[in-house]
Amino acid sequence: MIVKSTEIEERAASFIADLMCAAARTAPKAKGTDNLITMIVKGREKDQIAEEMSEIAKTSGMQFFERDAKCVEKASLIMLMGQKVTPLGVTPCGYCGYENCEENIKKMGICSIATGDLGIAIGSAVSVAALHHIDNRVMFSIGRAALNLNIFEDEIQIAYGIPLSISGKSPFYDR
Repeated sequence: MIVKSTEIEERAASFIADLMCAAARTAPKAKGTDNLITMIVKGREKDQIAEEMSEIAKTSGMQFFERDAKCVEKASLIMLMGQKVTPLGVTPCGYCGYENCEENIKKMGICSIATGDLGIAIGSAVSVAALHHIDNRVMFSIGRAALNLNIFEDEIQIAYGIPLSISGKSPFYDR
């Protein structure tokens, strides 16, 4: 049997994305509370995210969404991470800008501790990709498009996407 490079690279990208999801899951979480959602998006669903990113660029005038959509089109897949941003009751805190968690909830704020947890999980995930020499880039724009398309559960208010590519040159570098 002969396995050609394109099949090998697709399998490798999927395997590394699985490892990235595992690394994100095991990343430290405030108070041991795990509110992280991860998923891997390929094929038509990946294309729909790229299309939504292009639409956001058109309607908002923020052209980096279009630039990032072109990167997504070249990627094998996307790893998505979303975070439930329920206040965790850490006192004293106030990082969210409110006096306490009760005020944050009342004013529908976003818990800074929870968003910090997401950042730590992202760092863990991309370290796996880097360790395996898989081209990647953290993109807010992918997360925004995924939220617009309701890919996540209702409780997810903040998300990022990480496209992965195995090619002779990173499509995420000279953007």
